[in-house]
Amino acid sequence: MTAFVLVSESFTGGWVWQEVTERLLASGAEVHPTTLTGLGDRRDEGGPDTGLETHVADLVRLIDEVAAPELVIVGHGYGIHPVLGAADRRPERIARIVYLDAGLPQDGDAALALVADPAVREELLHPTDSGWAIAAPAADGWQRWGSVEGLSPDGLARLTELATPQPRGTLTQPLKLTGAVAALPTTGVFCTAGGMSIAVVEQLVTAGPPQFRVLADPRVGFFELPTGHWPMLSAPAELADTLLRAAAGEGHRVAPPTDDQPVFLRPFLLDLPERPRERPRERLDRVDLYLPEGDGPHPAIVFVHGGPITADLRPTPRDWPCFVGYGRYAAGQGVVGVTVDHRLYGLADYPRAAEDVAAAVELVRADPRVDGDRVALWFFSGGGPLSTDWLAAPPSWLRCLAAGYPVLGPLPSRGIVDPRFNPTAAVGGAGRLPVVLTRVGLESPEIAATVAGFLTAAGDAGVEVEVVDVPNGHHGFEVLDHTPESVRAVEQAMRAVLAHLRS
Repeated sequence: MTAFVLVSESFTGGWVWQEVTERLLASGAEVHPTTLTGLGDRRDEGGPDTGLETHVADLVRLIDEVAAPELVIVGHGYGIHPVLGAADRRPERIARIVYLDAGLPQDGDAALALVADPAVREELLHPTDSGWAIAAPAADGWQRWGSVEGLSPDGLARLTELATPQPRGTLTQPLKLTGAVAALPTTGVFCTAGGMSIAVVEQLVTAGPPQFRVLADPRVGFFELPTGHWPMLSAPAELADTLLRAAAGEGHRVAPPTDDQPVFLRPFLLDLPERPRERPRERLDRVDLYLPEGDGPHPAIVFVHGGPITADLRPTPRDWPCFVGYGRYAAGQGVVGVTVDHRLYGLADYPRAAEDVAAAVELVRADPRVDGDRVALWFFSGGGPLSTDWLAAPPSWLRCLAAGYPVLGPLPSRGIVDPRFNPTAAVGGAGRLPVVLTRVGLESPEIAATVAGFLTAAGDAGVEVEVVDVPNGHHGFEVLDHTPESVRAVEQAMRAVLAHLRS
């Protein structure tokens, strides 16, 4: 007999699992729908000291009380944080962890990183009152916490009526893990109306940051449900069946990359032969300079990598063939190519990474070999949000802003801690700053939606955007797709940036 522990999203409690519980019980399973301290009918038990550790302790006590030797423990949204904390303390009791439309938090991460509502993130970061809990959403506010697709009017009304405030500390307190939980089998269940899917995971494993390769582990399975963030209310029968199949070890397995070489170490698509008088790159702090021939001063392009990446990843991005290639390519075109290692190690690190990029730009502009009045910034992938400040108030020396397969707005599947990092919201301030945007046809729908939103906002604001399309290109096409189409796209984007630098 399978024993389930069900832990739900913020503002809710065990009541939200009622229909799923009935179906699991009918199948012969043992079920423990959980209400955590300060929520649901335990609202009066919460207080200023209620935090994530309180909820971890709730689950540890429950695990110790359940007689079943092994449990399948399910974390929905926020619920994955206390689930991981408790499983890390009792790994011998956990048969499988199910991530139900949840993020992938690591040691030190706070659930705040998954809060998609900018106003709520701002309130949690900078409280305007002394209350120990934040109010549950009104009926028209739930979509800011996750897709409400599939919810009937009655289901939405019930969710709103029974929701209770969420203790602040549960969202701001960092998760503490020893590493024991990493060895446990896991299942991810994606509610595809929110933008995440198995296809996105396969793309992340193939071309994303290297930490996503763990998702190709054979102990990790995946399911999809064609509904919004509340499948226990919108598709309880389908969810119950999925949980039973997950407990049995079923689920789609993601194939590991066929090439043992990490994607980020694959060669750049352009063949860049050594030039007779090519200068070696110069390394200054976190910055590498690729210098063209002649004394200068020369215009410069600063290439900003994406992420988040792990802090201990080696080599660092400025030594990846892609960025070495871009730096050398720029130098071969008569401008200074600049690569920079910034510290975007987690979703909470965008402010620090922005400071790193700004410091690198000032270092470059101060170099006598650089024409400080002719600089372009070129952002890639998850580095796209770092373009926000430059779009909002572009300095006169910034002649062009380029972006390659960028994230240009909040992603439904993950929040960005500081709401300031939203290029789509900022592009209205770009004025006459030209933008060159490289868009890939095989992009994930989630990222593609942010690009579409950005282009709409730019058009409304009258901002000039030159779009370079790579119809058959993947995210990271410079190392994944060595095709004539890809070569033309890189050359076209570079020509556009150079034209703005030299105009």
